[in-house]
Parts: sequence; C-alpha cells; structure tokens
Amino acid sequence: MSEATASETRLVTADGRPLKAALRRALFRKKLIALGMVLPLFLFIAATFIIPIANMLVRSVDNEIVAEILPRTVVALESWDEMSGTLPDEPVYEAMVLDLQDARKARTNTKVGQRLNYEKPGMSSLFRGSARKAGRMDEGPYKEKLIDADRDWGDIETWQVIKQFSGPYTAGYFLAAVDAKPAVDGSVEFVESEKAIYGKLFLRTIVLSTLITVLTLVLGFPIALLIATQPARIGNLLIICVLLPFWTSLLVRTTSWIALLQQKGVINDILVFLGVVSDDGRLSMIYNATGTVIAMTHILLPFMVLPLYSVMKTIPPSYMRAATSLGAHPFPAFWKIYFPNTIPGIGAGAILVFILAIGYYITPELVGGTDGTFISNRIAYNISSSLNWGLAAALGVILLGIVLVFYILYDKIVGIDNMKLG
Repeated sequence: MSEATASETRLVTADGRPLKAALRRALFRKKLIALGMVLPLFLFIAATFIIPIANMLVRSVDNEIVAEILPRTVVALESWDEMSGTLPDEPVYEAMVLDLQDARKARTNTKVGQRLNYEKPGMSSLFRGSARKAGRMDEGPYKEKLIDADRDWGDIETWQVIKQFSGPYTAGYFLAAVDAKPAVDGSVEFVESEKAIYGKLFLRTIVLSTLITVLTLVLGFPIALLIATQPARIGNLLIICVLLPFWTSLLVRTTSWIALLQQKGVINDILVFLGVVSDDGRLSMIYNATGTVIAMTHILLPFMVLPLYSVMKTIPPSYMRAATSLGAHPFPAFWKIYFPNTIPGIGAGAILVFILAIGYYITPELVGGTDGTFISNRIAYNISSSLNWGLAAALGVILLGIVLVFYILYDKIVGIDNMKLG
C-alpha cells in the first residue's frame, strides 16, 4: 500500500485530528478530573495519617537536642575514651562551661537536662543548677570549678551518658521501649525483671485484646444470627438496639460499668441478695483486668455484630433447608454448610475488634487500675505527663509493627480476600 493510500485510510476525528491523539487527550483529561476528585481525600489522609506517622517515626530516633545545645562539648568529647576509666581533660570541661553559659542565655539548659534525664536520673537538676554557676566562671581551671559546683561532674558516668547520646540519632528510645538500655561498650543491657514494665504491658495488651476479640465473637455470633433470621421489621428493630450504644458517650458507658462492677455496685449487690457470694466475699471486678475485659467487650461488641450480620444476610436460607431436606441433622448442617459461609464476616469483625482493642485508651484508664491498663495508657503518660515524646513515639512504632505483624499473619492464614462486610 502506498504512502498516500495509508494517509487516506488513517482514522481522524470530525475536526481532522488523528483519532489516537484525540483518544489520548480525552483519557488524560479524564485522569486529571479523577485526580482532582481524589486529591482532597488524599490531602486529608496525608494530613491526618501519613504525616503524623512519619513524624512519629522521626521522633523515635531523633536526638539532635544534645548536639544543638552542647556543640563544643560534643566535639571535645570525640577525643575522649569513655572506656578508659578516667574523667575527661580540661578542654572538655571548658567546652561544657562555655556551652552552659550559652544555654543559660538561650534558656535551653533545661531542655538538654530533661533529655539526658531520661537516660540517667539527676541530669535535669544537674544542668539546671550548673548553668547558673557556670555564668560566674570567667577563667580556669574549669574542671576543678565545675566539680566544685556539682560533684556529679566528677562522676565518669555523667560524661559517658553525654557522649553516648550526643549523636543526631539514637536507638535509646527503642531500647527503653523493650526494657533495655545501651551499655558503654556498645552492648545492650536489659533491666531487672522486677523493673521491666513495657514488655509486660505489650504482652498484656495482646493477650487481653485477643481475649476481648474471642468474647465479642462468642457473644456476637448468636446475636447476629438471630437478627439475620428475623423478618425485616423485627430485624431492623434489633439492629437499632445494637446501634443504640453508639448514641451514648463512650465516657458515660465506661463510668456506668464502674457503678455496676464495683464491690458495692449493682452486680455484687444482686449476687449477695441471691446468696451466690457473702457480703464479706464480694467479687473484685473493677480496677483490674476483669473490669477492662468486661467493659471493652461490651463497648466493642457492635463492631463484631455488624460485619457478621451483613454477611449472614447474604447467605440464602435455602442452603440450610436443602441440607436438612436431604437428611442432615440441623447441627452438622449448620457447621458444614452455614458456618463456613460466615468466615468472611468473622474475619472482618475479628480484625476490626482486635485493632480497635489493642489501641484503646479511655476504658482501660478508667476501669483497668494497675493490672488492666494497656500500652496505649503508657504512651499517653509519656506524652502528657513525663513529656518523653521520643519514648512515646518508639512505643507507638512498636505497637504499629505488632498490628502489621498480626495483619500479615491474618492474611497468610485466612486471607484478606476472604474478608468482606456483606
């Protein structure tokens, strides 16, 4: 075919443009429109999810405060061998005095003291008091004057901590989050078992969250089955009853359990009246793990019922009728025919309840006492009370990692594709 014939048979639009180019332009325009529609949602997710998580990741290893406030000291300590067993030389003390003088003028000496106080108790008061005295040190010998100002400057451990945490990044927060600390020689030392708290909290959080998930499944499955098998009018009424707790404040629901579960509460009074327990042997169901499990099971139960109900509603009733008409006993028919079809709803409800439970804060804080609090309560304490944001970020990263591990295990065992909400 000649070149003229090929150009004659080439497809064009009504205005003479090549059809392929016109299609590409139209497709590009549709992509821009779709991007414009999705962009607000993406910006919202980035502002409320991606950026906070990125900030948490950075805070968990950030350690620039020491180098920023004590720049001369950090440089001078590079030539000091912390394993030598001897105190630094005069130039290091001189650098520290000059840095303390500048820090006092900038009012940042308390910041570096607070940061190092997380690693060695007493560092906060050391920097706060020494900064005032360093302002009167105009000439050497600085080593002798600084030790006279506070004897902790003659403690080699003080200088080891300063040098150890003088880098821009640190693994100290993550080590503290697993009840460990870095040693001077670079190894890792774990704290004594009676002083370890975070490992026990992580284990308690996982165990209680799993127990709550199992209890919501055991209680929610028959409720969802009852609702799914009722006529539409009754089923809708029962669904409203399930959703009714959402119309009440979480704080009100939690404090209501305090009134019910305390030793002089409603449940104990009923048990005493029925003679189940004596008045002196009232059950302790509040301010412990029992109170946390009971209250959270009640609060998270709708999150299990709704996915189960939405899946059960899609299962044709003819399946069970066909099985029983062919001679199957109702229970084997239910177990082999009906129950496997509810697995996607069980998976959706279980992962939803578990993820919500593992990060819960208000309910364990109010009813958990010392034995029923979660790791989220410790994260909140480090953010609001001790102001150790680095440790709080490290704990948050580890908690996020645990959730992702369970999510991956769930995908391997059950399969995310098998999870659905109806």
